Amino acid sequence: MPAPNPPLISIRDLRTWFPLRRLLFSRQRGAVKAVDGISLDIYPGETVGLVGESGCGKTTLGRTILGLEKATSGHVIFNDTDLLSLRESAMRPLRRHLQMIFQDPYASLNPRLPVLDIVTEGLQEHGMLDGDPSAVAAELLHEVGLGAADLHRYPHEFSGGQRQRISIARAISLHPQFIVCDEAVSALDVSIQAQIINLLVDLREKYRLSYLFISHDLSVVRHISQRLAVMYLGQIVEEGPTRDIIDRPKHPYTQALVSAIPIPGVVKSQRTILQGDVPSPADPPPGCRFHTRCPAVMPICAQETPPNVEVDGRKVACHLYAEPRALDDIVVEKGISHGQ
Repeated sequence: MPAPNPPLISIRDLRTWFPLRRLLFSRQRGAVKAVDGISLDIYPGETVGLVGESGCGKTTLGRTILGLEKATSGHVIFNDTDLLSLRESAMRPLRRHLQMIFQDPYASLNPRLPVLDIVTEGLQEHGMLDGDPSAVAAELLHEVGLGAADLHRYPHEFSGGQRQRISIARAISLHPQFIVCDEAVSALDVSIQAQIINLLVDLREKYRLSYLFISHDLSVVRHISQRLAVMYLGQIVEEGPTRDIIDRPKHPYTQALVSAIPIPGVVKSQRTILQGDVPSPADPPPGCRFHTRCPAVMPICAQETPPNVEVDGRKVACHLYAEPRALDDIVVEKGISHGQ
């Protein structure tokens, strides 16, 4: 999606590898390539959805952007500053601009603190608490649909949806520019999911927030994100406008994900069932990492890493679109739909 402003977050060739050792101090025997060469831009006021199967590296990418995981290589540029080049002392003032909403609000909230302390803790830490803490906390709770009567209650006294609202209040308390939402609604009931999604959209528009919205559920992501990035085994295989990707997926992996989206009252005549298991990120296949499960695999797929190709306004990492004649042959031979 074209944007008039420069990116707020610019990720370039980011890698996060975790070393594999047989014993604690033994020699490294390999690495789990959780994030392996990702480049992605996120613009001010934009929500980018990040989807993929469990274990594909979505959460690791979000944590690496925020500095919660140590990157192996690459760059994360935030407001013209490479976050990966900063020492902790230099990074600390920037942390208030970069926040995270976790999947499990019960685990991410301190059970020993009342809500008053939870939502003002960050303000105190950064020296930003101006005025009466109770008044500031009450205003934050009002922003997320809770009341001042909840200030002295503890996390276990709330429902799951209410606890997530407290987590959101904590995240916005520091007036951040960018928030990673890591499966922020997956642990909630469907009706509560809709309320939290609407709240996040309202806050985005009010404060011009940018989100990286991580989820495994495309039916949720389509309601909040303007752009979508599809991740498989540590790499992004398709990226572009959310509506275009969901309505007309190009990459065979994206097609399989989209075919699994349930539509109330509609029985799908075709659904792509992927064969085999997801390969280990410690030993990913050569060439295209999806070729071991792809219904449209070609000989080149096992030999060469596919380039990112511009197709109908989105980026697709697939040899089918890098080799147009091969695409025609595959479609005829296997009867594969390419979202045309």
